[in-house]
Amino acid sequence: MKKITVLLFLALAAFGCGNAGQQTVNVNAPAQNSNDSLVVSSHSSENYSAENPTIVPHSETRTKWKQSGNPIDVTSFNAEIAQSEKNLRAKPNDEVAKTALAEAYLKRGVALTDARQYASALGDYRRTLKYDANNPEAKNGMDEIISIYESLNRDYPQEGEEPPPLPFGK
Repeated sequence: MKKITVLLFLALAAFGCGNAGQQTVNVNAPAQNSNDSLVVSSHSSENYSAENPTIVPHSETRTKWKQSGNPIDVTSFNAEIAQSEKNLRAKPNDEVAKTALAEAYLKRGVALTDARQYASALGDYRRTLKYDANNPEAKNGMDEIISIYESLNRDYPQEGEEPPPLPFGK
């Protein structure tokens, strides 16, 4: 008896959640007569109010970026960057030292991107381009992050606004 009750409940739930009996309504089209109404399913993610069941338009206003993602251990990347900066200070015009520093920033930027720390990674891609202006991987990484922020309707950090990587707790 218990099994039958459970099966009956599941069947009713599946039937109730199906949309076979629902009418699709284009909310952007004018009503054809006063009996037209909008059916709002409990599964809908659209914004509406009980008084006016119309869909609220997507806001064109961007929100400010915020730091997020998963904290990762960047100790080895930081050590490589520090050593490369030291080498460049010793030989400021050395192209090999500039390239090494660019590569160190790029490595950390890729790791931060993988950890979804986009604001911090954006700063590393920009620093990479400061020392290697034609680095295609840094350009692609920067474009990808800006695209992510735009798809979320958020501003992205401007140059100099980028935060350091999130602290990693062991």
